[in-house]
Amino acid sequence: MEPLVTTGYLAGELGKPDLIVFDATKYLPNEPKDGKAEFVRAHIPGARYFDIDLIADPETDLPHMVPSPGRFARLMAELGAGNDSRIVFYDRKGLASAARGWWLMGLFGHDNAAVLDGGLPKWLAEGRPAQAGEAAEPVPAVFTPDYRAGRLRGIGDILANLGAEREQIVDARAAGRFTGAVPEPRAGMRSGHIPGSVNVPYTDLLHANGTFRSAAELRAVFAAAGVDGSRPVVTSCGSGVTACILTLGLRLAGLPEGAVYDGSWTEWGGRTGTPVEAG
Repeated sequence: MEPLVTTGYLAGELGKPDLIVFDATKYLPNEPKDGKAEFVRAHIPGARYFDIDLIADPETDLPHMVPSPGRFARLMAELGAGNDSRIVFYDRKGLASAARGWWLMGLFGHDNAAVLDGGLPKWLAEGRPAQAGEAAEPVPAVFTPDYRAGRLRGIGDILANLGAEREQIVDARAAGRFTGAVPEPRAGMRSGHIPGSVNVPYTDLLHANGTFRSAAELRAVFAAAGVDGSRPVVTSCGSGVTACILTLGLRLAGLPEGAVYDGSWTEWGGRTGTPVEAG
């Protein structure tokens, strides 16, 4: 399965026993909505809810950080996802949080996962069916993780990269947040960006309907920011969610996808000893 699938593909595969569809909707702290409640209101038939805040490390105060391989394996098994499953993620915005689910699957060794291009908005706009209510109780599965540590970066890695800039930090946040002109959605958070990083707002990779641009267009967007594959890339954002859209975009563009800085700006901007640039 390709990392990006169409609504037509998903419609043709719904109901097949090896296919699992996850709604991975996650709203920002300043958005007065709850992803699980919205799932109950309407979702793609047969879908299950992938809670980014639950499938995370419970021992940190940072939001939805990567869980241990053991925790990830247990939670995926409880959701009915095994190593033989084909998994498609979508969200309710078109594309905002679904790529986080896709990236987590790859981090733990499961490549047979994809993102639904255009998400639920495109699905509904085409008159395709939706259902309300809780998801059906899944049949527990067995998921054996194969953790790929090279796809993840922590704050120590980013600090070590300052100055030398062996890896190129690419920030997915909107331009105003990157420059510091617009306050962060999390109260009390400093504004600005990691020194030496470049800005590629994730929305620049998408059409207005939330579908990805062509591979050539994606390469042009990245090239305009100086991202050409000549250096390893680390993607970043507010809290490690939309950074995964950049990572998926790099894959679709045929560029090395690199790693994700999981703590992202919530960790970096939330500390007092980390350097910050503005403008």
